[in-house]
Amino acid sequence: MLAHSPPLPLIIYHDDKNHGLTSEDEERIMFALQRRDRVRRIYLTKPVPCLQKLITAMDDQFPMLEYLYIAPPTRHNARLVFPSTFEAPQLRTLVLHHFSSQIGSPLLTSAVSLVRLSLRWVHPSTNLYPNHLLQALSLLHQLQDLAISFSAVPNREIVRHMLHMPNITHTTLPNLLSFGFGGVDAYLEALLSHMKTPLLETLSVSFFNQLSFSVPHLRQFVMTTENLRSSRIEFLFYHKGVAVFMYPSLSAPSPTLYLRVGCDHLDWQVSSMAQIFSDLSPLFSAVVDLTLDHRSHTLSSEWHNQTDRSQWRKLLGSFRNVQTLRVRGGLVGELSCCLALDGEPPLEILPELKILVCPMGSRDDKTFATLVHDREVAGLPIEVIEDLSPAGDAAAAYKFETPTGVDYII
Repeated sequence: MLAHSPPLPLIIYHDDKNHGLTSEDEERIMFALQRRDRVRRIYLTKPVPCLQKLITAMDDQFPMLEYLYIAPPTRHNARLVFPSTFEAPQLRTLVLHHFSSQIGSPLLTSAVSLVRLSLRWVHPSTNLYPNHLLQALSLLHQLQDLAISFSAVPNREIVRHMLHMPNITHTTLPNLLSFGFGGVDAYLEALLSHMKTPLLETLSVSFFNQLSFSVPHLRQFVMTTENLRSSRIEFLFYHKGVAVFMYPSLSAPSPTLYLRVGCDHLDWQVSSMAQIFSDLSPLFSAVVDLTLDHRSHTLSSEWHNQTDRSQWRKLLGSFRNVQTLRVRGGLVGELSCCLALDGEPPLEILPELKILVCPMGSRDDKTFATLVHDREVAGLPIEVIEDLSPAGDAAAAYKFETPTGVDYII
């Protein structure tokens, strides 16, 4: 039928994450790929062996192709590769998951009209260093949506590479509105120190688990990006990591700044965020509403759930002007101990706190009662409000991308 069709634009679409191609489907797709000058859109989500066979057939220029989305539903060590001759000069959207890096290939160097570029879970063996990425991005002046994440790249490898790259490309992306990153802090710092995005509206960052974090360039980047300021912040502590959602106003429906660290245990999560927010603390002078949400830490031992009080205080010390604090039940004990004065100066932690929203029954907690009394004596009274869902809708699900997949937290 396709062989006798008029020369109209073709769309290749096959969305079946769990099954391979039938011989009939494969024959049809291959036949369509041979009509390169007619193919306008390609969308494929198939297991890796099927995809590699189809990708191998894309070995020439596709002059009309505007949309290319190829994403195997896998987390294994896939390494998909396009033929070196594949080009799509009219491409506007490019989404690739589990590929070797396409930076420097004809596919990307010829697609200077790209509006959306998403390279997820780039294979670590491709050695896509920050300078290589910046050089490629410098050609994409129309880019509005950028996402880059890695399967794994060690911090030490990035640091060593940057020491031997004194002339780093400085890149301005004049139309970029959204930027998502997944990997290690050294890579992100190298990018942000040489990248300008004057119109950026949303920034999403997901880090692998690390022993230490240092993000001074992230702080500078956010400080110089007008749209990324925050008035309300929500922390989510859960069994795979800790995520932070930062909103530009109290009523904003969606965050403009998102940050996540993937680690299992509560003490590691609080320590990681305490390090990061110690660098970022100058950004939060306008934050007046703070939420600490907690979902079951099914992988944590009792010992790992007993977080160092000093780490909590270091984290909360970043929020000098918070007036309302909302706490989920699993964190009441941690926070009541953290906020107790114990002879310390009353203005040390959350000096502007006026309202504490906590689970039903918290008012009877002896530690909380001591906290409220000590604050009153210090002239810093707190109104305690009990709520069945102090951190918002307890049944609401969180959905967000990580360097290893998409998390759904209920």
